[in-house]
Amino acid sequence: MTNEKKIKALEEWLPGIKRPLLISGPCSAESEDQVMATALGLKELGIVSVFRAGVWKPRSRPGTFEGVGSIAFEWLKKVKEQTGMLLTVEVANAHHVEEALKNNIDILWIGARTTVNPFYVQEIADVLHGIDIPVIIKNPVNPDITLWAGAIERINKAGVTKIMAAHRGFYSFEKTAYRNPPQWQLPIKLKTLFPTLPIICDPSHICGNTHMLAEVSQKALDLDMDGLMIESHIDPAVALSDAEQQITPAQLRELFSGLSFRKRTSDNIEFQETLEQLRSVVDDIDLELLSTLSKRMEIIEKIGEYKRDHNITILQIERWVEILRTRTLSGESLGLNDKFVKALLDLLHKESIRRQTEIMNSKTTTSQHDEH
Repeated sequence: MTNEKKIKALEEWLPGIKRPLLISGPCSAESEDQVMATALGLKELGIVSVFRAGVWKPRSRPGTFEGVGSIAFEWLKKVKEQTGMLLTVEVANAHHVEEALKNNIDILWIGARTTVNPFYVQEIADVLHGIDIPVIIKNPVNPDITLWAGAIERINKAGVTKIMAAHRGFYSFEKTAYRNPPQWQLPIKLKTLFPTLPIICDPSHICGNTHMLAEVSQKALDLDMDGLMIESHIDPAVALSDAEQQITPAQLRELFSGLSFRKRTSDNIEFQETLEQLRSVVDDIDLELLSTLSKRMEIIEKIGEYKRDHNITILQIERWVEILRTRTLSGESLGLNDKFVKALLDLLHKESIRRQTEIMNSKTTTSQHDEH
C-alpha cells in the first residue's frame, strides 16, 4: 500500500501565476536593509512572484557566514506586507520546518545538500505530515535520479501534493564552464517519472557566475520548464555568500526581457498536421534503427561464440579504437556531432561486451556442470 497522492500541476496551487514562474531574491538574508531594498527593487519589475532568501546557510566549513537565523523572519514578514510577493526559504531539518511554518512562510525549499540524505528528507516529511504546504525539492548534489525521485516520494507520502522540483545542476570532478553542470537529461527523466510535477531551473547555481545566466535560462525555457529561480542582491559585490552569481534587480529585468518565451503548442491546423507528419517519419526511422540494432546484436553474439570456441578474449582494443576512429569520421561526414556519435558507440560497445560476457560465462558454467 502507498500513501502517495497525485502531485498537482502548478496552476492548481498557484492560480493566476503567469508562466514562467519567477522566483528571486538574495542567496542569504543579511540585514533588514539589504532584504527590503532587494525586495522593493524586485517588486518594481512586476515579474517576480516569489521572494527567496536563505535564513540558514549550509556551509562546507565552520566559521563562514551561516545565515542570520530566525531573526530574518521579521524582515520577510515586512517584505510580504509591502510587496505582496510570496515567501520561500530553505529548510534542512525539522526545526527549520517548524520555524518556517510558525512564521507563515508560503513555500519551503529543500536544498541539494539535504536532498542527498534520505534521513534528513524523512525528518522533514514527518513534520509536514498532513500539512499540504508547497515544497520545492532541489536535485541532490550528485547526479542520482533515484535520490531526487525518492525525496519527492517521501514528501508526497506525507500528504504534500503541492510539490515542485528545482534543477540546480550537479557536482562534477571535471573542470567545466559551469559551477554545477546541468546534465539536462536528468530533469527530463524526472519529468517522465512524474508527468504532473512542475520543474523550475536554478541558473544561478548551475552557472556560478552571471555571464551565463541568460543562456542557461533560455535553455530551461526551451525545455518547457515552468519557471526560474535566480538569485538577486541589491549590491552583489558585498554579498556575504555567493557574490559572484547574484545580479541586481535591474540586471534581472534586462535578463528577463531578453528571453524568448515559446508556446507549448499551436492551434494552427497546418502546423499540427505538418508536425504530425514529421513525427510519423521519425517513428518509422526509429523502428528501422531498432531493427538494425537487433541485427547488429545477433552478429555480436555470433562473434562472441566464435571467440569463446577459439579461447579468445572478449575485448580487442585495437578493433575498438579503429571503430571509434572510423565511425566518428563517418558520422561527421553525415553531419552528426562527434560527441553524440562517441556516446552512441560507447553504449553499443558496453552492450556488446555484456552479451559476449554472458556467452563466455555460459560456457564456463556448462563446463563446470559437465565436470560434476
